[in-house]
Amino acid sequence: MTVIEATDVGVKFRKYRSRRRRLRAWLLRRDERRMSEFWALRHVTFSVEEGEVLGVIGSNGAGKSTLLRVIAGIYRPDEGSIAVRGRVSPLLALGAGFRPDLTGRDNVYLNGVLLGLSRREIDARFDEIVDFAELGDFIDQPIRTYSSGMAARLGFAIATSLEPDILLIDEVLGVGDEHFRRKSTAKMREFMRKAKAIVLVTHSMDLVREVCTRALWLERGQIYKMGDPDEVVESYLAERKGASMVTEGAR
Repeated sequence: MTVIEATDVGVKFRKYRSRRRRLRAWLLRRDERRMSEFWALRHVTFSVEEGEVLGVIGSNGAGKSTLLRVIAGIYRPDEGSIAVRGRVSPLLALGAGFRPDLTGRDNVYLNGVLLGLSRREIDARFDEIVDFAELGDFIDQPIRTYSSGMAARLGFAIATSLEPDILLIDEVLGVGDEHFRRKSTAKMREFMRKAKAIVLVTHSMDLVREVCTRALWLERGQIYKMGDPDEVVESYLAERKGASMVTEGAR
């Protein structure tokens, strides 16, 4: 069954020449002439089936995070359409949605409610979340005292506790120690066995080769290549190596 189907998706943003003009346009609720538009995504078409792990790779600014936000429903396409069938749990940034002055415990409940869980459901999952995050007594300390790795572990534990049909992950598995990476990878494999779909944005080519069933390479908002993870990664690395050699030769 197809759980994500994107058809000719395009997303454009306005780019202001200065922060002052951006603020002025917002205050006046109107566009200005000294403003340009750019397409963060254009003509993006793909689908994801149940049981798939799709790895999304590309250079910085290629549109990877924008694509995840479209799937999550945060951005609406300016062109084309996207159909998402199933419960989505987005883990789009380190500690996404966390309130830094609240404790880890309070943030678990706050994020659980925002994700549609009742207090009783959060109570039933709470110990599992804390055990996975391995925070110990830090669960009762403010999030602002956490390291990025601790916040990542807690965020990942909350997102995966929902057992969503579709899990969206943006770079989170690239942080933390080796032990956490092994645990999170094992969790992703568990989702695969349950026929869940995962879309993973990462700069770790090893991770794409290890856990993904397909890879999608974005460049300048468009699909450059899509297919077998090993083949796509090899092409991507070869392209980057060639570009690096050209840059070095120009010096």
